[in-house]
Amino acid sequence: MSRFRTVPALCVPALCVPALCVAALLACCQARLASQAQAAETRAAETPNVIVIMADDLGYGDLSCYGATELSTPNIDALAENGLRFTQGYCSASTCTPTRFSFLTGMYAFRQPGAGIAPPNATALVKPGTETIASIMKRAGYATGVVGKWHLGLGEGDAPDWNGELKPGPLEIGFDYCYLLPTTNDRVPSVYVENHRVDGLDPADPLWVGNKRPSPDHPVGSDPEVRKTLKMDWSHGHNNTVHNGIGRIGFYTGGNAARWRDEDLADKWVEKSVQWIEQNQSKPFFLFFASHDLHVPRMPHERFQGKTKLGYRGDSIIQLDWCVGELTKTLDRLGIRDNTMILFCSDNGPVLDDGYEDGAITKLGSHQPSGIYRGGKYSIYEGGTRTPLIAHWPGTIKPSTSDKIVCTVDFAASMAALTGQELADSACPDSFNVLPALLGQDDAKGRDHLLQQPNKGPTLALRIGDWKVLSYENAKPMKHLTYEKGPGKYELYHLADDPSETKNLADQEPERLKEMLAALEKIKADGRSR
Repeated sequence: MSRFRTVPALCVPALCVPALCVAALLACCQARLASQAQAAETRAAETPNVIVIMADDLGYGDLSCYGATELSTPNIDALAENGLRFTQGYCSASTCTPTRFSFLTGMYAFRQPGAGIAPPNATALVKPGTETIASIMKRAGYATGVVGKWHLGLGEGDAPDWNGELKPGPLEIGFDYCYLLPTTNDRVPSVYVENHRVDGLDPADPLWVGNKRPSPDHPVGSDPEVRKTLKMDWSHGHNNTVHNGIGRIGFYTGGNAARWRDEDLADKWVEKSVQWIEQNQSKPFFLFFASHDLHVPRMPHERFQGKTKLGYRGDSIIQLDWCVGELTKTLDRLGIRDNTMILFCSDNGPVLDDGYEDGAITKLGSHQPSGIYRGGKYSIYEGGTRTPLIAHWPGTIKPSTSDKIVCTVDFAASMAALTGQELADSACPDSFNVLPALLGQDDAKGRDHLLQQPNKGPTLALRIGDWKVLSYENAKPMKHLTYEKGPGKYELYHLADDPSETKNLADQEPERLKEMLAALEKIKADGRSR
């Protein structure tokens, strides 16, 4: 149900209604309008603004409110201290595009063909007509905006029209406004997109994006002479087009007036978000603040560089905390903090060397990005998907810690419940209403099961209660950037006794393994879990 209703027009034939009757009717209408205005104000107080802050590559152990001792995150800690800090909060996948897809659509990304990590020229992954958390909120009468990293493709056809309309995009799936990093900061093109167009693009300097070197003299990070000039060296995979002294994935030319500087990204997200909140403060709003911190290349603003002893990765965490502080200060300044629900989360677990030599490993010290959990980004161990998750709403959510299982894929159904919107059977097929858990209600229940994925299937994991099964595509041992997989196609863990997933019980519990795998296959075959 929309929070604001329109008043039906009254047809009054002036020639056949006495003047006194008209005056009485007008007085009645005025009283009715005043009553409805008061009711609207009451509903506004009952239904909050909603801001989802999604960090990038932030691990369970990366914040001081989650046990980090090598740095301090006071603004995020304040959300946790005065809100609900989840110890079993999850994202749905251990890489960015799948989690963002699932967050928006309420559907596990493995069900969507092509929902792996999006390349530079990816077109819109979420098609117009798809129910999303944004369309749900818009239907409920909210202004809807997204600022920050998108990485879900733009446009249609073979490639985005970077010099024309980038459509479809966020505005076709429920958002009223967007200001985006279209891919990731390690992928080209290094430009901003506002609504349907590249911001600040000079038509005389058209933008070209491709997957092949456009000319032999085009500067690339793999060129030994160019590599000597880089301000951040690459370790693997990031040696194509050089921008801002850093090699990227992919190739692009032109668009020079529209190009950004890595150091300024966080400031831009805050600037645009604050402007948008100010413009929409008089009505309910939903903002998706999609931070790029701590994604590589980690190049925080100069004022944050060297502020921690953990290198640029630690400095990026401090920058993220600053962003959170700027948003909460804005809410305080506008007097709308108490009527705003903030959900803080991450798109996946941590990674150290993700393609650049930035000191993340050499300066790690005793810091544990995943906390006690195994693995990180790209893995289906707990460190890949169990991340910080905080719900904050002054006066409504009591300060506490929760062990309920909640996931970012559930935000869509939960926000539908918050705003009184009904979901069609076909909509958000894997999103559960965990609103009572997010609000910290005494009798609340979280999820009883959760599917976890890396980049895309068929490697998947399923948690049911305290048991978790991992199903791999093959039995080969594997050493990855953030984890090692031993021999065997299946792994089974009892998380209550073994949260770090060190004791594989697949051989000791054959019947349970069989039951868990059958449940996993059923979720895959059914096409939905809600």
